[in-house]
Amino acid sequence: MTTSPTRTAALWVPDWPVLAAMAVRDVPAHVPAATHDGRRVVAVSATARAQGVRRGMRRRRARECCPELELLDVDDARDAREFEPVALAAETVVAGLEITRPGLLLLPAAGASRYHGSDAALAEALVARVAERTGHESQVGVADGILAAVLAARDAAVVPPGRSAAFLAPRPARDLVHVTARPDAAVAVDELVDLLGRLGVRTLGALAALPPATVEGRFGDLGAWAHRLARGEDLRPPARRRVEPDVAVSAELDPPAERVDVATFAARRLSEDLHDQLVARSLVAGRLRITARTVEGDDLERTWRLDGPGAMSPARLTDKVRWQLEGWLTTTSVRAGRTARAARGGGEHGSPGGADVVPGVAPLARLSLTAEEVVPAGAEQPRLWGASSGEDARAHRALGRVQGLLGGDAVLRVEVQGGRDATDRVHLVPFGEDVARPRDPALPWPGALPSPAPAVVPVEPQDVVVLDDAGRPVVVDARLAMSGEPATVRWPAATAEEGPRRPTAPRGEAALPGPGSARAVVDWAGPWPLAERWWTPAPRRRVHVQVLLDDGRGLLLASARGRWTVEGLYD
Repeated sequence: MTTSPTRTAALWVPDWPVLAAMAVRDVPAHVPAATHDGRRVVAVSATARAQGVRRGMRRRRARECCPELELLDVDDARDAREFEPVALAAETVVAGLEITRPGLLLLPAAGASRYHGSDAALAEALVARVAERTGHESQVGVADGILAAVLAARDAAVVPPGRSAAFLAPRPARDLVHVTARPDAAVAVDELVDLLGRLGVRTLGALAALPPATVEGRFGDLGAWAHRLARGEDLRPPARRRVEPDVAVSAELDPPAERVDVATFAARRLSEDLHDQLVARSLVAGRLRITARTVEGDDLERTWRLDGPGAMSPARLTDKVRWQLEGWLTTTSVRAGRTARAARGGGEHGSPGGADVVPGVAPLARLSLTAEEVVPAGAEQPRLWGASSGEDARAHRALGRVQGLLGGDAVLRVEVQGGRDATDRVHLVPFGEDVARPRDPALPWPGALPSPAPAVVPVEPQDVVVLDDAGRPVVVDARLAMSGEPATVRWPAATAEEGPRRPTAPRGEAALPGPGSARAVVDWAGPWPLAERWWTPAPRRRVHVQVLLDDGRGLLLASARGRWTVEGLYD
């Protein structure tokens, strides 16, 4: 079911990266300037653009067009830092903004336009306030949907309600790049637009006219994203920016804490102080950042989610700090101090044999707690069908207790990360911790296996032999092409050296056929060849095939270096 796109306002400051660089380097406004990433020009000021400098130019070509051009380095952190005053100025007109990238911010416009009288009045108020507070010229566009609003801001236009699709239709498909927030995403969108152009789809209207299922099947998730935007729909409404600052408390530990119970006693006082400050301001937090510094200058830091009822109580906060301190003791978080003391023959700190002594970690000299993702109390959405009966709190306490006994890494949860096969996409993180995924699942990941994903991924892939109709082994050549169609899957018999092998059977799943068994293939799909990091000394080359056996099992098979293995089981 589709929903009506959100009425959205976009505020855009043209050429923001170069304006931020000029402000930091004190380059006068009349001097032509551009930012350069070492390969090409990334952003150009209006003065330089008037002399022929364009984005994407090489340094030498840009100098030829404008000899007095001031070339400045690309710095994303600087751009974000300098854009903060613009966001604060806009928040004096409308509370709650989303910064898409430095230079562009979004806000839901329906209520704000009613308050100011009209969409045009809202746009005028935003532009005037940004100019008054920061001196920067900006443009505001209002439309239904994010893409239409961003493109309207580039035209300083207001698109009437219900007219976004008509507004987008004649525009080139390359305008999709204006709503990307990261350079890598912009590259992926450029590649998609180039492919669409070769297929004759050159405008947003032509893209929107294609069947959604056909676009997604041909171009994957990125194609579905582009198709929805081209139709004037939203992927999601703009998220409101948090304006409340983080709340932090800290304490110097004098004398330094050598024992976990001593550090926990200090953490109790800090937790109570942090809780009192949040209550006094009627705030709640989504994350707790725990930071400790040792007397040797080593920094330890970990962030925990604050989910579930009672998560912000002083006792629960103290528990998390204590669990984290104990978890650090069971890991190799700090090696420098341990190695130095071992080299000096100094041994461990603390009393011998004490369970609470910090083994291998220098005494803690400072402890800090920071409440992050702070929002007004009551802003969290309750359950749709009534309050919890307490099972969530009990589960959190039980899992937290296990972590307290066994360490922070003893309880893991599964997250999906980016990758191309089933094994690569599994990412295990400690329960309760807010850990960034190594690979972003939102990226396109060309060559990834199609949906659906396997229901079970074995810990150890099981060797099999794949035969064709003539009983010959199916082999994969150097070009990742198969010698024939799979007709039989056979599990090799155990050798005398190996002893009897038991078929692997994940809990809740039927066991795979035992050694020496063979099953006929009634249907199959693929192959999906994959060559990763071919330019490195250790490339990965393999082929994936989905097969349906005559007993109803669905398997994901992989072939690499002449070896076939079972890498997944389907429901």
